[in-house]
Parts: sequence; C-alpha cells; structure tokens
Amino acid sequence: MSSQDESKGVAPRSRPRSKRLRAVWQSLETVTDPEIPVINIVEMGMINDVRLDEDHVIVDMTPTFAGCPALDFIRSEIRAAVSGFEKEVKVNVVFDPPWSTDRITEEARQKLKAFGLAPPTPASCEKGQEDMQHVPCPLCDSTHTSLESIFGPTLCRSIHYCHDCLQSFEHFKTIR
Repeated sequence: MSSQDESKGVAPRSRPRSKRLRAVWQSLETVTDPEIPVINIVEMGMINDVRLDEDHVIVDMTPTFAGCPALDFIRSEIRAAVSGFEKEVKVNVVFDPPWSTDRITEEARQKLKAFGLAPPTPASCEKGQEDMQHVPCPLCDSTHTSLESIFGPTLCRSIHYCHDCLQSFEHFKTIR
C-alpha cells in the first residue's frame, strides 16, 4: 500500500474501477462516526477494502478502538448506506492492519480543528504523555497549553487548557 493510499485508508485493490464500486465508496462517505460527526468513516481511514461480486458487497472496516461502543451502530449505518442499491451488504470488522490516527486524511484533520477538536499528531512524532502537554489549541493555534485530563468524554480524547485564549478544548489522542 502506498503512503498516499494508506493515509486515505484505501487498499489499492479496492480503488474505484467501476461505476458500481465508485457508488459504494460514495455511499460510505455518507457514514460518520457518531462521536465525531464532522468526518466520515472513509476520511477516518476506517475502511480497509470493498469487494464486489454479482449479488454482494463486502466491506472490511477497522474500528478506531477494539471495544468501540459505536461499532454496531457504524456497521448498521454502513449497511443502510450501501443497501439502497445493493442486494446484500456484509460488513467485516477486521483488526489487521490495526487502525492508527495516521490513517486520518489531511482534510479530516482540518475538519476536526474547525470543529474545535485538536487533531492528533502523526504517530511517528508522538513520544507519550509528555507530548500531550503542549498540544496546539484548535481555537487560537497557541502551544501554550496544558493537559487537564488524559481521560476525555470518549476513549479517543483528552482534555486540555489553553493559557492564551483561556479556553478548554479536547484533543483527539494519537493512536499508533
């Protein structure tokens, strides 16, 4: 998988080659994570592969967390989005390769920031909790920030405080 494909979460064998496959991918782009409604599951890099045969669509999806509480909901939303023009939709949950925040597209990172959620740093740059002390504020871009709580409202978020704009904000944790 090339780095460009990897960042989009699209395996080379499933690049849209047919009108039908393009339609499936477009349908998948309508499905959002209920905890982060500003980006879709394709932008999140959660879709590993899409395969077609005469009567079926098979979607391989990797959740952001193995115990993600939204997993069944997202699977149901995938089925609903694609079933409008397909006879049968099967959604496989796969964990290989494991999901990483490096799979989030650049466009999605900008959407997270505009939503007020500091996007994750590249996993290759993450050094642990000490790096979480100066996460850039999504509201004013200051790095004069501090970690308030590593435990946010969801497993994938932490809470920070900006000492310049005096606002609390959430950070999407880096997952390797």
